Amino acid sequence: MIHPVILCGGSGTRLWPSSRSAFPKQFAAFLGDRSLYQDTLQRVSGHGYAAPIVLTNEVFRFLAQEQANDIGVMDAEVILEPTILDTGPAILTAALKLEGVPDDLMLVLPSDHLIRSNEAFDAAVQAGEVAANAGMLVAFGVTPDRPETGYGYLELTQPPMQGCATPLASFSEKPDLDSAKEMIKSENFLWNTGMYLFRVGDILAAYQRHAADLIAPCRAALAAGEHDLGFFRLGVKDYAQAEAISIDYAVMEKADNVVAVPFMADWLDLGSWDTLHAFLATGTDQVARSGNVTAIDCTRTLLRSEDENMHLVGMGLDNIAAVAMRDAVLVVNMDRAQDVRQVVQVLKHGTVAQASEFPRCYRPWGWYETLCLRDRFQVKRIMVKPGGVLSLQSHVHRAEHWVVVSGTARVTVNDDVSLLSENESAYIPLGAIHRMENPGKVPMYLIEVQTGAYLGEDDIVRYADIYNRAPAQ
Repeated sequence: MIHPVILCGGSGTRLWPSSRSAFPKQFAAFLGDRSLYQDTLQRVSGHGYAAPIVLTNEVFRFLAQEQANDIGVMDAEVILEPTILDTGPAILTAALKLEGVPDDLMLVLPSDHLIRSNEAFDAAVQAGEVAANAGMLVAFGVTPDRPETGYGYLELTQPPMQGCATPLASFSEKPDLDSAKEMIKSENFLWNTGMYLFRVGDILAAYQRHAADLIAPCRAALAAGEHDLGFFRLGVKDYAQAEAISIDYAVMEKADNVVAVPFMADWLDLGSWDTLHAFLATGTDQVARSGNVTAIDCTRTLLRSEDENMHLVGMGLDNIAAVAMRDAVLVVNMDRAQDVRQVVQVLKHGTVAQASEFPRCYRPWGWYETLCLRDRFQVKRIMVKPGGVLSLQSHVHRAEHWVVVSGTARVTVNDDVSLLSENESAYIPLGAIHRMENPGKVPMYLIEVQTGAYLGEDDIVRYADIYNRAPAQ
């Protein structure tokens, strides 16, 4: 049995503005309608795979669960890391969770990879199974087609062969351009995908041998953990005692039983706009298009619009990535794509909301987005999913007016409870205790108009909440 372990806690700042701390890249759709995380889950669903273990954090717990459920994965076990400590403690924690089945396999997968061929993925996993069942720690690598400086590399003892596991000579961190060119020439290097396969007992033995100090805090965090609404929360104080370190540094670079299996497919560790361009670009002009865009006399360019009401036009562009969203636009020379994280740092320093906030804010009951914000009023569009229930709350500084535009809302205002259908409305006076919920079978949409002296999201006095969120003041 193979137990998928999905690592789902990254932020992806080099893909700003599509990826932000409030809504990182793994939950976004870059190809088709499914997110990268959903594609990853889909890849390991079905015969031969156990229920996936998903490691994420408190902020994304409902999003991870909901996106899994949306594609029919109802049995994912979501483990919440109180602190993001890199892959070393995360993978060890999953292995300790599976300690009772030492001969079963763990397949560790980042949640932010683009893979075009599931057949090639399956073939690589099958080849890795043979080596893993023989006691090897298997790393999956991709044959490089360019001198990429944004990836780590696996150095093999000989050129890789499809379907075969080859002993590893060394791990190499992200190289400079000249070193990357030399690696390409040698033919003994693969890009390090960060995907691994090993028996539970073998990886625990490797941690015991090479990173024993991590075991006690991770084991204690599991013992102190508790279940909450379908999630498993690790013990906060215990987990914080573990060192923040990658599995490569902690274990894989030190172990003598590591092999690499080549992954023969179009693959992308989606870390920056230039890597997405290299994956999507077509034709002699090498232009990558996504969404409502038009390219005129452009070459080596990526154009991406994420708003259905915004049409992005590029004219005479060369080596440019242009990404347009409703609240932010990025235009960057492709040679500087790896430096986009500096944009986020500059925006944060200037207290620009777009540095981290996403135009659509996701909540366990659905989502909302601000359509207009001015002095003393704000207009929002709100979606409440079937069965979704907002907290019972009141506001100190604002009143609200709700207009249902689709579906049915059950509205509580103080002691009055009413059902509102399309084109019906409710007024929430300042200070009134109120709640909104969707009792129907389809999503409910409404327009909310807020008026008052202060319109911040922290102006909430919360009295009850079915999602166990902390009271807000």
